[in-house]
Amino acid sequence: MSMTSRKPGEGKRHAWVWRIREEDLEEYIRMHLNPWPEIIAAHRKAGIRDYSIFCQGNLCFYVYECDDPEAANAYLNDDPDCQRWNAITSKMVEGSFDFSQSNAIDFMDEIFYMD
Repeated sequence: MSMTSRKPGEGKRHAWVWRIREEDLEEYIRMHLNPWPEIIAAHRKAGIRDYSIFCQGNLCFYVYECDDPEAANAYLNDDPDCQRWNAITSKMVEGSFDFSQSNAIDFMDEIFYMD
């Protein structure tokens, strides 16, 4: 185990939580267990890497690495395959989301880091 000189919040990791509507949870999980190849490709082209989703009940925790999440979200918002995917999944999220909005994702503050 080693500690680095990087301070919390200085990294390229970004995390947030969303609640999934109970009635949509099974389908939401099914879609993410078998994502469309075009969605994976678009996220890679957008610069997103090391992306994971964890769920406990209908609370999902998302984390990925990205050098410029605003540019990545703009890219994904303009991608036709992501538009089709988000037209389905955004309705499953409580409060929904719209990647054309600057606050589509409310990133969490990183308070601890250990590599």
